[in-house]
Amino acid sequence: QVQLVESGGGLVQPGGSLRLSCAASGSIFSINAMRWHRQTSGKERELVASITSGGSTNYADSVKDRFTISRDNVKNTVYLQMNSLKPEDTAVYYCNADLSPYYGKTYAYWGQGTQVLVSS
Repeated sequence: QVQLVESGGGLVQPGGSLRLSCAASGSIFSINAMRWHRQTSGKERELVASITSGGSTNYADSVKDRFTISRDNVKNTVYLQMNSLKPEDTAVYYCNADLSPYYGKTYAYWGQGTQVLVSS
């Protein structure tokens, strides 16, 4: 079975930093795009950052110049380095990946989420 597991969330003060990790494991043939999303209660889930298999990145305007997405294709892991955190960054962060467990089969996989709380 393919699983995506996030880690690295927690409580941090405004202006602080966190690095989130999301590791894919199981039967993996290939991974295309990997993304980070976030969601707060009562709000729609929003795309925070994405990275293609070739390393091309995109960011939501709200996190540009503060967050950096990266990936390690050997470890099948995507990271989100979050700097200069603001209270409005508080959310559950989810990673997802367009992943092929076998040749010719591609699915969108999601992690269970990790909580980020930015508060004094």
